[in-house]
Amino acid sequence: MAQRCRSGAIHLIKRGKTDAADAEAICEAVTRPTMRFVPVKTEAQQASLVELKVRDMLVRQRTQTVNALRSHLAEYGIVAAQGRKVAELIAVVRDGDDARLPHLAREALDELVAQIEALEGRIERLDSRMVRHAREDETARRLASIPGIGAIGATALAAMVPCPQSFASARHFAASLGLTPQPHSSGGKERLGRISRQGNPMLRRLLVLGATSRLRYARRNPEASDWATRLLARRPFKVVAVALANKMARIAWALLARGGTYTTAATA
Repeated sequence: MAQRCRSGAIHLIKRGKTDAADAEAICEAVTRPTMRFVPVKTEAQQASLVELKVRDMLVRQRTQTVNALRSHLAEYGIVAAQGRKVAELIAVVRDGDDARLPHLAREALDELVAQIEALEGRIERLDSRMVRHAREDETARRLASIPGIGAIGATALAAMVPCPQSFASARHFAASLGLTPQPHSSGGKERLGRISRQGNPMLRRLLVLGATSRLRYARRNPEASDWATRLLARRPFKVVAVALANKMARIAWALLARGGTYTTAATA
């Protein structure tokens, strides 16, 4: 089909989705010089990904069940502090005080409590296995030497980044995870918005959580992390957490692409 564009030139548009058209489009895309290809993962990396995804699903189920328990007890005026620790609410469900919580509701909520405890046990068993596997894997051990990247984060990086050389630099790797500001530029004016949040959400979340843990430690020990302490004095906590996660991602790429382990002297 012929169509005239704004410049007046006429170009052809191919329409219709068929197997032949899809194959032709794939063959044409392969010839593009800037095309990136997904590297093939090893069997061990695929197994680690399965373990990570199963853990992520169990964590989401635990969060969903805890939120359900909180909302049901809130209808009776029973609330607890925010956070994953819900020991106070579990104690209320099992204290046997029918004056505070009806017996019928207590029996129903006891099913949620049992599910939360079962999920906790499964997640702990997975965490123990992942820590053991991370100690046995040479790449995961080197990545775990980075402050803020524990066994789970190291396992995720080793499994999800099988070919770090596919990125031109550490900045490109951090940008692929969505840890860089999204530009909104027009009329010669540069405007940077919030982070793009592109790329793998699980890996980005693990890096941000690790950075958050490091910043909490820096608040308690300002002299131990001078860079984070100075940045916290000028920027909000969450902004600094994303900046630190970006820095951790770039360090992780350097270790994956060039080898070696993280040392404090390298940061200085």
